[in-house]
Amino acid sequence: MSEEVVLRFNDVSFEYVHKSPILDEASFSMRKGSKFTLMGQNGAGKSTLFNLIKGNLEPKSGKISIDSGATVATQPQVVNKEDMSLTIKEYFEKAFEIVPGNIKSQIAKVMEAVNLTVPIDRKVGELSGGQQARLLLAFALIQEPDILLLDEPTNNLDKEGIEHLISFLVMYDKTVLVISHDAGFLSAFTDGILYLDIYTKKIESYVGDYYSAVEQIEEQRERDRKANAQLAKKIQDNKDKVNFFALKGGKMRKLAKKLKDEIEELEESKVEVRKEDRTIRDFTIPAQDIHGNIVTINSVTVIKDNEPVKKEVEKILSKRSRLLIEGPNGIGKSTLLRSLIENKHEGINIMDGTVVGYYSQDFSTLEFNQTVYESLREVATHDNREERIRSLASGFLITNKMMDNQVGSLSEGQKGLLSFARLTLMQPGLLVLDEPTNHINFRHIPVIAKAINNYEGALILISHMQEFVDEIRVDDYLDLGKL
Repeated sequence: MSEEVVLRFNDVSFEYVHKSPILDEASFSMRKGSKFTLMGQNGAGKSTLFNLIKGNLEPKSGKISIDSGATVATQPQVVNKEDMSLTIKEYFEKAFEIVPGNIKSQIAKVMEAVNLTVPIDRKVGELSGGQQARLLLAFALIQEPDILLLDEPTNNLDKEGIEHLISFLVMYDKTVLVISHDAGFLSAFTDGILYLDIYTKKIESYVGDYYSAVEQIEEQRERDRKANAQLAKKIQDNKDKVNFFALKGGKMRKLAKKLKDEIEELEESKVEVRKEDRTIRDFTIPAQDIHGNIVTINSVTVIKDNEPVKKEVEKILSKRSRLLIEGPNGIGKSTLLRSLIENKHEGINIMDGTVVGYYSQDFSTLEFNQTVYESLREVATHDNREERIRSLASGFLITNKMMDNQVGSLSEGQKGLLSFARLTLMQPGLLVLDEPTNHINFRHIPVIAKAINNYEGALILISHMQEFVDEIRVDDYLDLGKL
């Protein structure tokens, strides 16, 4: 790794709204070839920091320095809706102002790097979530950037895809900055952590992997707590002496004045103990009171050699049934859930009158032009009192200030928390979850797993995060790759 610094933030401040800073005199640097992780709570401003690096945003003050001639490219979290109708070849061509003559060979090279094997005349919208995740990474790589910015690159990737990505990053000789909540993935390749503190608006740097950084943070918190406790004891001792000496005359009164000055200095020496990231409150997803065969699955469609193939199966879900759908990226897991929700698969039947709560990995169930409050009010059919909706939202870290914002302005993590808030208001009889941990801060995941595990209705789940699945009782499996 080079000692030469390729990226530096010097006292950078930024805000979208006056007196509501995202960054406040934040500083950090990265050397050429280094691989760092950018962490912070949902909504702290991680994607904003990426946009500052790319030059899409200008800092309010301070300086962002990028090595002369160094190029930057980003792998976004999701494919833009307007790009879904493009072919894969047309999508890659968007990376260039002038499309090179050897574009096909360049596409083949980057698709091989990310282990994506689909015809380049396929429409982007026809790809699975996992295939789109690989496409987004390949789109960044074809630009051959000196600084590669990855935003939640493991979302929608199966185990094989994640392992391939880790191998690629370990061998990659350029500078990489990654946003991710996947601790195991991060610890496999990262040199250090940049932590964007939502409270101080500063960026803290830690050397080592994710687990090492968490340990360093807790050790610092403990040192600060102890230092403050010792200062508090000394301040109280001095105050007691001041009270005693102040009643005396002459030199004793002078001593009391000196002790008062010392108390002020000690008060100023106190450090602000680093606050814990806030975690969402425990919540319950109430189930619709229905009985019988809620879902009957007689056949499914899987993708084999890029072609749909119908397969006979026999699955019946009633109240408290739990079905986990598995299979490699591109086999058709998300497509199956969408056809189930839209009632477009002749081999699948949902009982009439069933309220379906669907968590879509691309947030297609959310109307981005609505306000957050409207999005919640829309599904609150059982109790739509404003104070109740606002109280429930606050448990998902959706503040009153955010309620009037458009859904589209939320970070991806905040959209995920909004989706869970909507599910609690819907009281579904069937819960269909497609990669529900994508974009979600790791601190919230145990709370979400507990709520899903306690849900009393029928459940269909897709998830690549094994630690999450392990926390949920599953009583049936459907592996599309083995049909």
